[in-house]
Amino acid sequence: MDLAIKDVQHHLGKFLATIAGVGLLFMIVLVMDGIYRGNIADGLWMINNTPADLWVVERFRGGPFNEQSRLTEDSYRSIAATPGVAAASPYITYTVERRMVARKSQQFTIVGYDIFGELGAPTTIVSGRTIRRAHYELVADQKLGLALGQQVHLGVHDYTVVGLTKGAVDTAGNPIIYLSLHDAQEVLYQQDNEALYAQRDSDLRRLRAAGLSYEQAYRLVPVVSSHTNTINAVLVRLSPGANPDKVARQIQDWLYFNVYTPQQESELMLKGRIERMTAMLNIFRSLLIVISTIIIALIIYVLTAEKIRSIATLKLIGASNWIIVRLVLEQAVMLTVSSFACAYPLAMNLRDKLPRTLVFFPSDILITLLVMLIGGVLASLLAIWVALKTPPSLALGG
Repeated sequence: MDLAIKDVQHHLGKFLATIAGVGLLFMIVLVMDGIYRGNIADGLWMINNTPADLWVVERFRGGPFNEQSRLTEDSYRSIAATPGVAAASPYITYTVERRMVARKSQQFTIVGYDIFGELGAPTTIVSGRTIRRAHYELVADQKLGLALGQQVHLGVHDYTVVGLTKGAVDTAGNPIIYLSLHDAQEVLYQQDNEALYAQRDSDLRRLRAAGLSYEQAYRLVPVVSSHTNTINAVLVRLSPGANPDKVARQIQDWLYFNVYTPQQESELMLKGRIERMTAMLNIFRSLLIVISTIIIALIIYVLTAEKIRSIATLKLIGASNWIIVRLVLEQAVMLTVSSFACAYPLAMNLRDKLPRTLVFFPSDILITLLVMLIGGVLASLLAIWVALKTPPSLALGG
């Protein structure tokens, strides 16, 4: 007869309630694991899902994601002429906040790319198509809640949703909208009429203050006004057999840009923008595991303390220490495994319901289970020590 199973059957309601409580705690641990991995996945998504062999950014900058980078749009032509470069394409990205679905304010990132080139286009389209027209079309991630064919007002124009992506997010987990390069530049830089009039009037006054006549100042206003042909990076695809390091050095030495491989871009992100958040999440994840182990120890101790008179009775009738040890140990393992089995499906069901990406690696889940199991076994040692110290006379009220 297995005393642990008999005891569970006798107190089934209490055991199930304990499993539910510990299972919710384990679910939080698993979700924190998913948030930790998801934070890294979000931080690297745009790098991993943009097919480029090299990223060219402003000199002495760690851009375009870890730091701001500004290049003139025509700079991609010089890069395209570099030996070993098969294609070069301008690229712009920035975060905005607009009222989108149901007039709800949402934050998202706009990516602008050369739609007639081969680089920078969305790679995870699940519905619709990519952008084919030079203006007024967009591809959006499903997180934004937009539908195919819907009209979206950005800047001073309306754009038609022609494609939907899934899981396309920026480094902060915000969904992405793809536009043609010039549309993205227009949304970022173009001012409404009132702001434009005010800017031109200010430029005109400054030129007049410099001693120019009204006619001269009026002609120079378009020259001194801000330009909208700025980009953040140039995406490079190398020719077959080209040496990435050699091409990167040539671009750096002759064109005075910074050049990064995708791996170097990823390292910039991991050691820069997302490093502190990743470290903080890892600390919370470790604390949750420690706290969970302590709570399991307390629960097992309480469960054992409630059976202390029954354990004394077992000793009185001659039961060996091994029977008592197995009783406590089996219940600790049953509680841990059952709670984890309850927590796992709950955590998986939350994957698409939280605002941040959850990423679950099988190895992480297995390691978490093993840590919890070992913690449950170690936690039962205190209860076992108390059980073994119980005098048989306690069964008689002594």
